[in-house]
Amino acid sequence: MEKTNKGQTEFIPTFKSAFYAPRYWGVWLGIGAIAAVAWIPPRLRDPVLGALGLAAGRVAQKARFRAQVNLAYCLPEIDAPRRETIIDDMFACVTQSTILMAELACRDPKRVLARVRWHGDELIQRLQEEGRNVIFLVPHGWAVDVPAMLMAARGQKMAAMFHNQRNELVDYMWNRVRRRFGGRMHARNDGIKPFISSVRQGYWGYYLPDQDHGAEHSEFVDFFATYKATLPAIGRLMKVCRATVVPLFPVYDGNTSLLHIHLLPPMADLTDADEATVAWRMNEAVETLVRPNPEQYTWVLKLLKTRKPGDPNPYKRPSR
Repeated sequence: MEKTNKGQTEFIPTFKSAFYAPRYWGVWLGIGAIAAVAWIPPRLRDPVLGALGLAAGRVAQKARFRAQVNLAYCLPEIDAPRRETIIDDMFACVTQSTILMAELACRDPKRVLARVRWHGDELIQRLQEEGRNVIFLVPHGWAVDVPAMLMAARGQKMAAMFHNQRNELVDYMWNRVRRRFGGRMHARNDGIKPFISSVRQGYWGYYLPDQDHGAEHSEFVDFFATYKATLPAIGRLMKVCRATVVPLFPVYDGNTSLLHIHLLPPMADLTDADEATVAWRMNEAVETLVRPNPEQYTWVLKLLKTRKPGDPNPYKRPSR
């Protein structure tokens, strides 16, 4: 994977002549198909994309199993048929949100901005007027990259951390798209310092709080109806960056082709909180944002892989 050069403050994807090799031709075909579909009007493409996503979700058994496990642990009050409907709707959202991002990559951003409904845009304007440093706490939604790109398209400097993709061409193209409007990307394998530097320079940060980083540096705190190993890093980031933390979650409605971006009030109560409280408040914010639209969340991740001693691995399939 492409690494950041020593002393470089951001990850800049670099095109390689090797991308013309036959082993990348299938990826190029996929990129071309996605770009072509992005030119189809949303009201025409979304029903078809939703049906394709649903069909893919029926055959993606491993991913579907992880989603079933996560929902059974996190939302046990919902009966099994309803959870299956959430999973179907989730897979439909995957394809629709992917093409939404492709549309933003290929076309005038005004086309997408016209279909965005900001729930809390007055908060963004106030923070800009006050010149505040900001870190958005953003749960893993399928349209997770889009709000940052849209804010960058509106003139706000943005910075985010990311994991490199295994396929180098996919990694190059994805991060090229993310940076289209001038946002900074920081690879996680380069450490946290470049991200901190960007936020302190006035770039608004984008932090995804729900990845499982293991037990060593995490706190076991409530997560929906279960618990989760949660890294309380946002508390330290808030202090060192002198930043306001604002929870944010994108919701793409395939029926209306509108993107709703929901913001919660700043998490001012984290300033003097201990790490367990910070972790719990992070998860509480995730739950508040996700519960109204659970199909938007990436339930296919191994969200609960780190368990307390003695608790079983929830993703281990029963032996036949």
